[in-house]
Parts: sequence; structure tokens; C-alpha cells
Amino acid sequence: MPEQFAIGVIGYVLAVNLLAYAFMAFDKAMAKNGSQRISEWALLTLATIGGSIGTVIAQKTIRHKTRKEPFRSRLARILLLQVLSAIAIEVGLLFPGSRETLSQFLAF
Repeated sequence: MPEQFAIGVIGYVLAVNLLAYAFMAFDKAMAKNGSQRISEWALLTLATIGGSIGTVIAQKTIRHKTRKEPFRSRLARILLLQVLSAIAIEVGLLFPGSRETLSQFLAF
């Protein structure tokens, strides 16, 4: 069962990051054409639900929203929160039952 869960998580992360990248690419194409754009809220929501890596890769490869504020700052905060969450989960997995360790780590 844990292996199925891991495969599911990996599949979800890949799918949401591909979707985030595609939305960024589509938004850039729409910007070039002067058409209706995808809202920053939608792009940041995709980043928040796990597509932050795809969003950042799109920023770097297709050079979209690289100077746009507050988009950049919000994306940076989302990434920071996700990295800290991943570290907290990993600490919890490495030291099961040790809530004090996790609390101390998060309180730094």
C-alpha cells in the first residue's frame, strides 16, 4: 500500500506540474496574440496545489512572468512554504512519534 501511495503522489506531482507549465505557455501565447489571458490567481493556484516547479521551469524556459510583481514574490513564498512543508514531513517520517522534534524544527 505505501508503494501505491508513493506512485499516486508522484503521478499527481508530475501531472500538476505539467499542467502548470502548459498554463504558463498558453498564457504567454495569449499575451502575444492580445487575447484574453489566464488570471494570475489561476496560475498561482496551480503552483500552490503542487505545480510550483512547473511554473518556475516555465518562467525560466519560456521567459514568462519573470519580472511581474507581485507574481514573482507570491510564487517565491509558495515555493518556500512547500520546501518547508516537505522538510517537516521528512523530519516527521525520519523520527516517527517525535512531535517535539518537529515542533522545535518548525520553531527555528
